[in-house]
Amino acid sequence: MTQKPRTLVVTTALPYANGPLHLGHLLEQIQADIWVRFQRLQGHRLFFFCAEDAHGTPIMVNAQRQGISPEQLIEEMQQRHRADSNGFSISFDHYYTTHSSHNQQLLETLYQRLQAQGLIHTQTIQQLYDLQQQQFLPDRFIQGECPRCQAADQYGDCCEQCGATYDATELGNPRSTLSGEIPVLRQTDHRFFDLPACSDWLATWTRSGVLPKPVANKLQEWFASGLKPWDITRDAPYFGFKIPDAPEKYFYVWLDAPIGYMATCQHFCQQHPEALNFEQVWQPDSPVELYHFVGKDIVYFHSLFWPAVLQCGGFRLPTQIFVHGFVTVDGAKMSKSRGTFLQAATFLQHIEADCLRYYLAAKSDSGIDDLDLQLTELMQRVNSELVNKVVNLAARCASFLNKRFANQLTEQLIDPELHQLFLAAEQPIAEAYHTREFAKAIRQIQQLADRANAFIDQHAPWQLIKQSEQHSRLQAISSQGIHCFRLLMTYLKPVTPELAARAEQLLKGELSWSSIQKPWVSQEIAPFTPLLKRIEPAQIEALLAAITITKPAITENTTAAAAPAIEAIADTIPLEIFSQVDLRVARILQAEAVPNADKLIKLLLDIGGETRQIFAGIKTAYQPEQLVGCLTVMVANLAPRKMRFGLSEGMVLAAGPGGQEIFLLQPDSGAKPGMRVK
Repeated sequence: MTQKPRTLVVTTALPYANGPLHLGHLLEQIQADIWVRFQRLQGHRLFFFCAEDAHGTPIMVNAQRQGISPEQLIEEMQQRHRADSNGFSISFDHYYTTHSSHNQQLLETLYQRLQAQGLIHTQTIQQLYDLQQQQFLPDRFIQGECPRCQAADQYGDCCEQCGATYDATELGNPRSTLSGEIPVLRQTDHRFFDLPACSDWLATWTRSGVLPKPVANKLQEWFASGLKPWDITRDAPYFGFKIPDAPEKYFYVWLDAPIGYMATCQHFCQQHPEALNFEQVWQPDSPVELYHFVGKDIVYFHSLFWPAVLQCGGFRLPTQIFVHGFVTVDGAKMSKSRGTFLQAATFLQHIEADCLRYYLAAKSDSGIDDLDLQLTELMQRVNSELVNKVVNLAARCASFLNKRFANQLTEQLIDPELHQLFLAAEQPIAEAYHTREFAKAIRQIQQLADRANAFIDQHAPWQLIKQSEQHSRLQAISSQGIHCFRLLMTYLKPVTPELAARAEQLLKGELSWSSIQKPWVSQEIAPFTPLLKRIEPAQIEALLAAITITKPAITENTTAAAAPAIEAIADTIPLEIFSQVDLRVARILQAEAVPNADKLIKLLLDIGGETRQIFAGIKTAYQPEQLVGCLTVMVANLAPRKMRFGLSEGMVLAAGPGGQEIFLLQPDSGAKPGMRVK
């Protein structure tokens, strides 16, 4: 695939600095990184940027709960995010933050330019207000029923079920996620961006090929119903940048977050002026190509608000916006309470990163359908395709060369036609990578692997080694196999960079796209060492155990212990007595074993704007790390009890006779910390 060298800037959506990276983040970053690495192999100048999305009320609230400043929370989360990305070989050129002077300056510049064009106006609105918390509620702190499809537990800005966007006041049966109470309407003055003024050119631009067709078609529904002015203001308390001419108000996080793409680029350009020029990248007629990778849940912001702000602010528009679907686990949405919420760091503790990169590539295309992760399938595909077909090809051939031929390859290929077959696949594989049809590329690579292994099986080098007169042929067959392995790993290099690096050590040479046409002959290879181990079922079981606290079902058999006796139901009590017990949904923020205590685990619980410390006698049934992030139910109005380990401020609810048979009560995933159980 020959192209004139281009200059590209690529971004992924900015991870929110309020929690660790999970499988959804990894899908996007891995898909983007595969595309980025392929473009670099083609000889293009490419700059890959990302940053922390660092503003908003959740950041402020989470920092308060942890007893640290928002800045400290951002810094800690940024380090964790970068470590997670590095663990999966995501090759960012620069990783920054939206909480920066660069972001603030660009934000205020854009705001002033929009204001000068008459695109900013003030409007008195009614907004939902939490009387208990005494604050206006940001969209993400309100949940209710979608006004379009009536799906429950949707946030105050958009519906995850049908994709509708709306004002939080349109939600049915709204409730505050901070207190669980029903919010009331109060008046406040906000600044609005005149998005309807951009309707005509946006309608044309979104149909120009910059977006996937399904996304462009979906956007036509919003144009048909009419675009609405965009509220870019948030009331205090809020963590973000204040509006210069309205210091009691703050810029909405979704205005300053995409500007983080520009700020990260600007910061990089200042540090590396010889590599890239900021003004050249962002001028309206820029020759530099700009690509955004985003999930379909935030496509509305990136395809309407963001381009409108750029266009009206005098900057360039994205060349293309690549959109992907959600990640499900065994067909279900990721959920902490159901044990399907997989964090990046958790995966790396059990399985090598390239395994997930390969599996996601093998299931990815340019569409926006959801991608389902099945851990058993991951194990099977990695073992059968990557280990058995590709790595084992090198192992078999290198072992003969190591033992009998001083690691030396022959001076020419014994089967030039097989070489030509591999070369003929270069263009279609490159095209599949370029169009982000990664699954198609993997299928083509695996077809080549099948042909290479069939070649080895046909010539049976394990038989030739027994015949001294066939040793020259043995060397030739093994050399051809190593050459095939080299081409396979060159084609796989964007997907499995760590495996490719180990292959380069074996081959004593770089895997480059430009050298594909040249046969790998008259070379010396290194002694073979294992390149990639098979995934064992025990690894999958350990990974599942790490992400779920669900107890496995007991198999019925003749030697099983008798079922525990069920306690008799207690005497009846009046409703008034039961009503005095205040049961609250709680999220476990921290869990640690209590030293010198056989049964106790110390829990830090979030009960909606307040944290409680509790000592629970569940150590015989749970490991502390299993509990973090899970929902449970606690007695919130129980008198505190002073223990020798500290103060216990309540009680969590569990069932079972004790010992290993303890089962924490877990509410449905839709429940939020602080909600009262009634």
